Amino acid sequence: MPLSTRSSGSALQFFSLICTIWLQSINGTNSDFPAYSSLLKKHLSISQVQLNYLAAASDAGKLFGWISGLAAKHLPLSLVIFIGSALGLIGYGLQYLLLEHKIYSLSYFQIFFLFMLAGNGICWLNTVCYLVILKNFSHYSGIVLGLSTSYQGLSANIYTALAGAISPRKFSSKTYLLLNSVIPIGLSIVSMPFMRVIEGPVHDIKGKLAVIFIITVATGAYTTVGSIRPEFGYLRPRLYATGLVLLLLSLLLVPLWASLKEVLKEKWCFQREMKVFTVGEEEVGVEERESGSGFGEKSGEERESGGGIREDYGVTKLMSSVDFWLYLGVYFCGATVGLVYLNNLGQIAESRGHTKTSALVSLASSFGFLGRIFSSILDWFSHKNSSRPAYITLFMVPMTGAFFLLLSSSTTCLYMSTAIVGISSGAISSIAVSTTSDLFGQKNFGLNHNIVVANIPIGSFLFGYLSAIFYDRKAHVSGRCMGADCFRGTFIVWGSVCSLGTILSFFLYLRTRKHYMRSR
Repeated sequence: MPLSTRSSGSALQFFSLICTIWLQSINGTNSDFPAYSSLLKKHLSISQVQLNYLAAASDAGKLFGWISGLAAKHLPLSLVIFIGSALGLIGYGLQYLLLEHKIYSLSYFQIFFLFMLAGNGICWLNTVCYLVILKNFSHYSGIVLGLSTSYQGLSANIYTALAGAISPRKFSSKTYLLLNSVIPIGLSIVSMPFMRVIEGPVHDIKGKLAVIFIITVATGAYTTVGSIRPEFGYLRPRLYATGLVLLLLSLLLVPLWASLKEVLKEKWCFQREMKVFTVGEEEVGVEERESGSGFGEKSGEERESGGGIREDYGVTKLMSSVDFWLYLGVYFCGATVGLVYLNNLGQIAESRGHTKTSALVSLASSFGFLGRIFSSILDWFSHKNSSRPAYITLFMVPMTGAFFLLLSSSTTCLYMSTAIVGISSGAISSIAVSTTSDLFGQKNFGLNHNIVVANIPIGSFLFGYLSAIFYDRKAHVSGRCMGADCFRGTFIVWGSVCSLGTILSFFLYLRTRKHYMRSR
């Protein structure tokens, strides 16, 4: 890595983790697309098929995510972060100005390109976040990655809360585009000094991670209650948004406490050395023996392995690996299908006469967050020979059932299925980051994982296009479709694809279980 700094303590490493969490929490800008998709469709006078193309365009930016992986190997990580947030500023900012009539009309293809640009910017930020965690917390990368990526599932909820706080009386869908463009660039500038590789052991890591876990679970409970109980989250939007921001800021207590401990330790060591020099040579020897297991040596806790890592795979070897194609198929039929469902949540809710689309989007975001944090908890309490592909299989099963549950026209089933898809797809997306590192090594992780997630735009296009075809066949002359039949065929196809993904994940587990048992 081009940026490698020696630290005198673990405080800087935890500052980098908190900045990573903040960046992840606002980097899921494509997850709030349903909140303004209907407005965009009306403003542009486009069909459901064309709207799905725009949803796929945001994911299509991931086709070029490998560029960010190469950039991270040759450029300072702070510059990579800035480039990613700048792409989002351009992509979402110009769309906001268009809807506000501040600029001349943009063509459909220009807007398609802006979505691609913004979607690609997400890859740049994610790549840096993943690399910083893998380098700074290598022995606990699975747990820390789960913690960090869990906050990405919270993005839609955060943007919904902030949008409601800005316009509490007259809610505006355009506010989402404004927030998507300015928040990432602002937070990236704040985080740039801390997003770097910091060498050295991390002291008392389990204690500090436990505190972060507690804050994270509290945040998840807070946002879930806000999603399920509108009188808490949406009738008092400014109070709700303030509480959410305070929870995110409370994460700073961990690195601040670590910094205070390091300052006090340095002061104590200085006073101790002064006292030792006054006593004589004999006590100096005692002091040296007492400090021999200190800063320069890792504790037994820190020497634990955080994951079973194979040899490093290059692109050629990756493409010729059976495990890679199985893994890609699992992701394609699992997390990608879940993402497509969430992208179409606005139209699904509208077709069923559900007026509070933002509340449903926020619900999906909250349960996506819980799914991601649950994957981290699994890593924390699992045995050393636990297989991450087995965890993926565990979450694929309920997601398959959720799509078939959507065949019911019940509003309760809509909420239940959305929660299940959110928690399952969120967990699979989080587990997949560590799985890529486990199966194909860390050396080329930035490039390899971006190749894996390149399946998302392909799936988004295929599954989204299919759903649009079913929708338009049932639509009236006005282009709108109302009723449970609008997406019935879509849910059957998505459920069948997810069933195939469950079978593939089981085969991946069988192929890799010996590797996990041997290397853990």
